Amino acid sequence: MPDTAPSAPAAPVPYGDAALEFLLRRMRHRSDFPALSESVVRILKTADSDRESLADLTQEILKDVALTQKLLRLVNSVQFARSGQGTIGTISRAVSLVGFNTVRNLALSLVLLDQMEDKTHAQQMKEEFVRALVAGAVASEISPDPRESEAAFLCAVFQRLGRMLVCFYFQEEAEEIGRLLSIPDAPTGEEAEQAVSAQVLGLGYEDLAVGVARAWALPDTLQRGMRRPTGQMPARALEDPAERLRWTAALAGDVAAVAVAADPATLPDSLREVARRHAGLAKGGAEALARAAAEARRRTSELTRAMDLRLEAGSATAIWLQPEPPAEDVPAPAEPLTVEQLRGSYAQARAERAAGAAPAAAQPPAPPPGPSSAEMLSAGVQEIVDAMAGSGMRLDDIVRMVMSTMLRGLGFRCVVFCLRDNQANVLQGRFGLGEGQAAAVRALRVPLGTQGDLFSAVCLRGGDLLVADTTSPRELQRLPAWYRQHFDAGAFVLLPLMRNDKPFALLYADHAQPGGIVLDDRGFALLRTLRNQAVMAFRQAG
Repeated sequence: MPDTAPSAPAAPVPYGDAALEFLLRRMRHRSDFPALSESVVRILKTADSDRESLADLTQEILKDVALTQKLLRLVNSVQFARSGQGTIGTISRAVSLVGFNTVRNLALSLVLLDQMEDKTHAQQMKEEFVRALVAGAVASEISPDPRESEAAFLCAVFQRLGRMLVCFYFQEEAEEIGRLLSIPDAPTGEEAEQAVSAQVLGLGYEDLAVGVARAWALPDTLQRGMRRPTGQMPARALEDPAERLRWTAALAGDVAAVAVAADPATLPDSLREVARRHAGLAKGGAEALARAAAEARRRTSELTRAMDLRLEAGSATAIWLQPEPPAEDVPAPAEPLTVEQLRGSYAQARAERAAGAAPAAAQPPAPPPGPSSAEMLSAGVQEIVDAMAGSGMRLDDIVRMVMSTMLRGLGFRCVVFCLRDNQANVLQGRFGLGEGQAAAVRALRVPLGTQGDLFSAVCLRGGDLLVADTTSPRELQRLPAWYRQHFDAGAFVLLPLMRNDKPFALLYADHAQPGGIVLDDRGFALLRTLRNQAVMAFRQAG
């Protein structure tokens, strides 16, 4: 796979384009743009599936508890479920089962989706977002090199970044672009959209997207892949991976546009025309593109349902994403769908809309209730057992799996692992997960020789402690001054790790609200099991 490592952050780039600078300033003044920028850069900076990047990706995702929960719900959805694997309860387990690049791309999709909440033009943004997902799904299907399928997904999605940014941040301009494109007899297609967007914004969608990508210091390969190639596609094989990705993403965008918007009667001819223009890549012709579109439709439909992403009833995208009739009513074809079969299914969907039937994709069923805390903790315990029984898992991988299970299973705000510093005789924070973990790691320093220190006493005794309400007068008196000074948790748990009756490490977990940690006997037993697994991992490591 081509290098996807981000370019080194640099000083502000002198773009030399007043329109781009103006639009960038407008976006930066919006409170949500810096958050979007940071999230995209954090996720995409994980370059490849080596061990260091796996740990980095897991760490970056776990910094956002809401993102973690949504991502795990997605990987447990129908699209990614694997028979016999059980519930996936940790991000590290998701990466090992679903794949590094898939988890990264899903996380990126969720970050973009989060920007659409509570916006005035949410429906238009969702339409753009789903069309980008469709293009990405097609790209991963048609990629000539399976090793590049996830990179092709990213390039295809980001070729629509400019449209999404305009919907997010420039709503009046987005309306004007739509109005100009809908004028009777106005030009249509990619070139027309770029020209009209340049007329309204001062630069086209593509230039805006690439300018933002440069500002974010996104990977060079991705920046190149965001620009659609111009002219005739070379007849020879594309040796340069970056050029191959550009053409693959462009072909995917054309297939997605035709599949979603084309009239069923003209769909076969439209796909044949797309195949003709991209003959160097579309080796299987229109039939192969039809199969890719059908698979993209299935994948995107499942993904939008898992995301609980509701499109406006009657929109072209919502109709196209309607699920197929149940197998008992309409037998599934033995072979992948052909162009003619696709045309028939689209015609049926449009006929149902004309008859007043509401598109199923517009109102997806409510997502099933998530697993209970005990179920998530139990699943995490089993995953760690499996990981420790295998080979190749490092000690810190196991400890992070323990912490990740605690964080998600009980909704902790933050989990910190402390290790004993024998010279200073303290338990010092080493790394953490969750909100505010960096500050907590720095501040958590338990002196083991201090009389009257609650943390020290618990650790030396080897007991476990739950403080359910740190604001109560009784607990306030017990808390050491250093903890009151640096921590504002409403509740916390201490789980010492003992060797030869002496503490060598500590797991600390907290919640922002008093009473926020609710543990019954089973829950506390599972927490102790997780702690014991960490102890066992240290023993195995020697």
